[in-house]
Amino acid sequence: MLYADGKVVTPLFRAKPGETRTDKATGEIKQLRYDSDGALHFEGTGEVAWGTKFVIVAARAPEERARMILDLEWVPKPGGEASAAMDCFRRLSPHTPGAQGVIYDAALRGVHHQEFLRELGLLPVNRVTAAVKGADKPRRKDGRRVEKSVHIEDKRIVLGDGTVKTYSLYGRGGEIGIGELSDIGEPEFIPLSRIRTHRIKDKGGLFRWYNDYRLPQSHGGGTITVRLHNNEEDAARKLNRTENVRPIPASDPDFAALYARRNDSESINRGLDDSMWLGRAHSIGHARQHLNLIGYALMVNSLTIYEHRRRPPLTSVA
Repeated sequence: MLYADGKVVTPLFRAKPGETRTDKATGEIKQLRYDSDGALHFEGTGEVAWGTKFVIVAARAPEERARMILDLEWVPKPGGEASAAMDCFRRLSPHTPGAQGVIYDAALRGVHHQEFLRELGLLPVNRVTAAVKGADKPRRKDGRRVEKSVHIEDKRIVLGDGTVKTYSLYGRGGEIGIGELSDIGEPEFIPLSRIRTHRIKDKGGLFRWYNDYRLPQSHGGGTITVRLHNNEEDAARKLNRTENVRPIPASDPDFAALYARRNDSESINRGLDDSMWLGRAHSIGHARQHLNLIGYALMVNSLTIYEHRRRPPLTSVA
């Protein structure tokens, strides 16, 4: 799995464009030194940070100190993190044939998931943005997260006794479920458990992705297959399927173990901060800072290769 995150590098100077000081001796107003590439960026938590933003892509083996930084990209303007990240993954895809998927935060939206699935053949793992995020402090009464719910499609299923039944499938928080009215006439969402995720490569080089789900016994049992990527039919209905359906949603038992890999991105960011004096950039401007980051990545990767070569070889199994 490839994983990535945005990192705002704190500038060498505290001042921002337009901030001045007055020389007490002469009365002259002087512009304070600042980094012209600095900008106000929004973090995933909603907090703001001033500095130069980069996307860092990495992967790791299960052993200790087995991290490899694979690519870096400057984010030239606020709100451009997703575009910069996709540039990284497009470059990496031909060189990482063993990659199975990408772990990222909610900065990647449906259009990016469509490209991962159809063109790059990679499985995106992240959460669906909520309809109502709610409060960060659970003590507040209005702090409950409200997931988006969208009608995905109607599927006709032949049951074991030969009868045909149509199920209305909905997407809620990335998972697929059956939508129907309860005994008291209120809408009810019945989530379906995922059995497997599979992909098929077309002759033209594009990929098709599907999930198989298990129907509850109360609805006839058996399995149901749902397409995960967008097509012309979805476009005609104005349905953004990849925005509302995840191959492995947050409610899936496999999600927690996979998404936990993203914590290593935070570890990279912390290690980068620790390598800088007082947590500030070594240089001015994105080009010089990009070079500094490449040097940091070479150091991390060199240590990983050194540790790998020191490990004893795997013993053959008789």
